[in-house]
This record gives sequence, C-alpha cells and structure tokens, in this order.
Amino acid sequence: MSTEELTSLYLSLKVAFCATLFSFPIAVLLAFVLARKEFWGKPLLHAAIHLPLLMPPVATGYMLLLAFGKKGFIGTSLWDWFGFTFAFRWTGAALAAGLMALPLFVQTIRVAMETADHRLEGAAATLGASPLRRFFTITVPLAMPGILAGALICFVKALGEFGATITFVSNIPGETQTLALAIYSFLQTPAGDSAAFRLIGLSIVLAFSALLLADYVSRAMQKRLKG
Repeated sequence: MSTEELTSLYLSLKVAFCATLFSFPIAVLLAFVLARKEFWGKPLLHAAIHLPLLMPPVATGYMLLLAFGKKGFIGTSLWDWFGFTFAFRWTGAALAAGLMALPLFVQTIRVAMETADHRLEGAAATLGASPLRRFFTITVPLAMPGILAGALICFVKALGEFGATITFVSNIPGETQTLALAIYSFLQTPAGDSAAFRLIGLSIVLAFSALLLADYVSRAMQKRLKG
C-alpha cells in the first residue's frame, strides 16, 4: 500500500474512533430518555435524532457547514473565542461521521434498555437507591450488550461516511481524506483502479470484522448477565 493509502486508513480509524467516543455519552443519554421517559414532544425528539439517517447526507453536511463553518452561527463563536473551527479539518470529519452514525447508536441502545428487566430497577428504588445510582449500577450494566454492540456499529458507520464528510470538510489528502474519500479520489484518477480496489477490500474487511465482533460481544455479555 502507498503512503497515501496508509494515511487515509489511519485517518479513517482516528475519525471513526473519535466519532464513537464523543457520541457515546450522548447516545446513552438519548436512548435512556426515549426508552424510559414519557413526555410531550417525544416523537419530535425521536424524529430529530433519526433525521440525519433519512436526509440526503449532502444536505446534512451542508447544514453542518452553515452551523460550524467559520461564518456559521456556532462556528463564528468557536473561531472568535478559541481560534478553532471544525470546517475542513479532521475534527469536522469526526463530527460529521458521529452525527450520521448517532441514530443507529441510539436505536441499538434504546432496544437494549427497553428489553431489560425493569423490575430490578423498581426493587432498587424501594431499597432507597437514587435515580442516578440506579442508572449506573443497574440500567447501564443490563443494557451493556446493546451499548457495546451499538458502539461497534457506530464505528463501522463512521468508517464509511462519505456524503456529509465531503460536503462539510472537503477531500483534503492527509487532513480529511478518509477511506471513503480516498476511494472516490482514486476512482476519478487514471490508473487508480487498483488502489481503489485495495481500499474497497480493506473497507469490507474492517466493516465485516467489526460487525462480527459486535455480535460476539453482545452474545458474550448476554450470557454473562444471564449466568
């Protein structure tokens, strides 16, 4: 593999890892709210969370650019106060990938929390456990198979993100050119087919391995909880 291919691989892994890491607490919190709380506007929250998955990815990327670009309503403050911007940087690629993967992450955790035995939480409440303690000692451990599986699915989704990423951070070699963008670039380059096929094969191996790992972890955690 060439240096350019290895760089895109490293960048993709870094982007996917950061996207998963920073999505983790948000996904757990949103899944808990959707699974355990009833309130006015819950369908709206559900729709808003899943909107990036249903919209054209290019539209999501453009909205990110409007919000987090140097002249965006959030990006302006970030630049003026901290000299930091997401646009056209690898951190922006992580933001875009995390946003696009968040619906899958939330849904996986939500299903795990909804199917967990709620009676254990009720028993803990009668013994005087606070809501926060019940959440961290009962709810999260019971949902852990779904949480870990969701994290791996989020990672896989982030690895393959294309539309929102190229719109928000462009396709800059060494800075924002992930595996998906590198494949696109090689396909647009004369004699770039062989490199594109190598990266496509690598993407398949990474995605397949992560999905198998997600299934294995979920089954292992479920057996441990039942045993």
